[in-house]
Amino acid sequence: MKGRNLHVGKLIGSLALPLAVGGLAAWLTRDGMKSFEALYKPLLTPPGWVFPAAWTVLYLLMGLAFYQVITTPAAPERKKRAIRSYLLQLALNGGWPLLFFGAGLYGIAALWLVGLLVLSVLCALRFHAIRESAGKLLLPYLLWLCFALYLNLGVWLLN
Repeated sequence: MKGRNLHVGKLIGSLALPLAVGGLAAWLTRDGMKSFEALYKPLLTPPGWVFPAAWTVLYLLMGLAFYQVITTPAAPERKKRAIRSYLLQLALNGGWPLLFFGAGLYGIAALWLVGLLVLSVLCALRFHAIRESAGKLLLPYLLWLCFALYLNLGVWLLN
């Protein structure tokens, strides 16, 4: 279905993909928040309800950015690299909760998060090169990943 330059199917798919990745990771680590609550945490750790709310917004922003990239005309190779980096960072994003909440491997999770952050910056740059607003939509995600790295390192060092 195509409206005034709006590709509804692509939009729904673009939004659903990151939400599905996040939802699957949350479901697989659903008992992890209980363990997390018992840990020593760094200053500035928000209450538990903030995490799913923040991630939902971030996944929606990621989906909107992806939608903009896939619906904006660009050189095929440039678009392919942008999509590849997006899907790879999304896979790493889905794996981080498994390491942190699922397995309690806080040090490895922190290293994983550094890799995710680097890949996400690359993704944002590639998105920006195709459509400026798509890159900008990923800025809150990049900031949150930096905050998540602070929290992850804090948990690792304190426990």
